Amino acid sequence: MRKRPRKRVARTRVELSPATEPNQRWSADFMSDSTADGRRIRIGNVVDDCTREAATIVERSIPAERVTRFLDDFAEKSGGYPKTLTVDNGPEFISEALDQWAVAHAVKINFIEPGKPVQNCYIESFNGRMRDECLNQHWFTDIEDARRIILEWTREYNEEREHGTLGMTPREFARSAMESAEIANSVISALPTAPATATKTKPNHPVEPT
Repeated sequence: MRKRPRKRVARTRVELSPATEPNQRWSADFMSDSTADGRRIRIGNVVDDCTREAATIVERSIPAERVTRFLDDFAEKSGGYPKTLTVDNGPEFISEALDQWAVAHAVKINFIEPGKPVQNCYIESFNGRMRDECLNQHWFTDIEDARRIILEWTREYNEEREHGTLGMTPREFARSAMESAEIANSVISALPTAPATATKTKPNHPVEPT
């Protein structure tokens, strides 16, 4: 499969500190394409920055309320909500609906600086792969055809393709990380705790009458 060369830019890349556990930090973004009739389709992507596991929705339009339901679905599959969600300043992300969602689930929204997608490098890398390997390789007859092909590509990315950084598929890495976390939590909970120290009180001596 031919891959288009990535453009090299003469500016310093912003390196994000790596996420060290699942659901520590997610990244989300949107892409656009079109069907054979020229109508636009919108593609929403979210990635766990630690496990690289991703989820995708494909619609004609994606309002903010649909974004929050999409994130809820990903949280259910991932076993929890993220501590931080990194996004750009698009209208879906600066909406009141997403702000209320973040407050309800104790999620901190991290907005990148305008015009600096390198600050959201994990989702940008995923978007680039999807563009090269899926969107540029297919001609979508209608929205259902686009949804079927794009969601199948995302499933293959999660479950069948070894990620170069992880050495395994994102789904395998996510399961391994979750199992390790559960074992660590069970070990911690099984550790004996020191008995509470009894507070010594001085005996009350009766006061002799003078």
